[in-house]
Amino acid sequence: MTVQTTVPLLDLKLQYESLRSEVEPMLHEICDSQYFALGPKVVELENEISQYVGSARAIGCASGSDALLLALMALDVNPGDEVICPSFTFFATGGAIRRLGAVPVWADIDPLTYNITPETIRNAAADRNRLKAIMPVHLYGQTVDMDGVLETASLLKIPVIEDAAQAIGSKDATGAMAGSRGTIGCFSFYPTKNLGGFGDGGMITTNDINLADRVARLRVHGGERRYYHSEVGINSRLDALQAGVLLIKLRYLEQWHAGRAQNASIYNTIFNDLDGVAIVAPKSPLAPARHIWNQYILRVKDGRRDALREHLAKNDIGSDIYYPVPLHMQECFADVSGVPMPETERAALETLALPIFPELDREQVEHVANTIVSFLS
Repeated sequence: MTVQTTVPLLDLKLQYESLRSEVEPMLHEICDSQYFALGPKVVELENEISQYVGSARAIGCASGSDALLLALMALDVNPGDEVICPSFTFFATGGAIRRLGAVPVWADIDPLTYNITPETIRNAAADRNRLKAIMPVHLYGQTVDMDGVLETASLLKIPVIEDAAQAIGSKDATGAMAGSRGTIGCFSFYPTKNLGGFGDGGMITTNDINLADRVARLRVHGGERRYYHSEVGINSRLDALQAGVLLIKLRYLEQWHAGRAQNASIYNTIFNDLDGVAIVAPKSPLAPARHIWNQYILRVKDGRRDALREHLAKNDIGSDIYYPVPLHMQECFADVSGVPMPETERAALETLALPIFPELDREQVEHVANTIVSFLS
């Protein structure tokens, strides 16, 4: 078989072609109904996501960023309150905190999983007197140490908001799904996620029924019924079109998880001789934990990351850097002080995302890996 030497970081067209015959009739059905915002399709998706994740309730909203914002609002995070979160994450994590006038308290990360840990949370929490929540991020599709995070949160007497935007279907060391054990779980359905829509979309999960009811109010301007408002919320309805697409895609999610895991296994096998010498390859956690490989992140040692990325580009291989500038180094957070972030800053200089999407064939994955091995050897 001839190897396709052009390998994009992601190609959503391949997934769409396999689903076109299911998706397009559904879109016509919704257009004929003219029921576009919330409605039956959204309720159906909420029910299926709550069953999949293992939570009592799920509430759809307009984006993963809004899910974080709504979670903080529902937990009464106010100006001046402090919320612990990683600096090595997508901007929305810290941005949602700051949007409410609260203060992000940065926690450093583990150098292998890139997640915050109970120890880094405790370090960040020292000498803080207005802590209101912990917002751990299950980064790249691998969960944080939920047992340790929940124990630490209990000692600090604050709730846990799981930022599971990249982690739908991930499992922790107990086998529990991401978003099922914290006070609130937050998911994103941005198109690049393992379960992605045709635009923005988000979901909040919780086992607290009263909290679920409040989130459902907050997403529609704080009202339980039209024109009657018990508090000030925001406009964050999930579109029926997005819900319809996601309902179809949810049927294939486990299959796509398996395809990503297979690609990760191919990479790891080929990278074996270089692992720990020129690179650090990501590891699969021991069962019943599960990594869903939203991203395959290679750590490139000895300052060679950028040169490798340039080499891949010359060979028509896609890659990206998540994240080149940690949040604590962003201009908009210049006034936020905190503990040193050595592992966060090192990860920003050494990590590189490789193609991992499930539609890749073995020859493409092997081509990417062998191109890297050839360069670094």
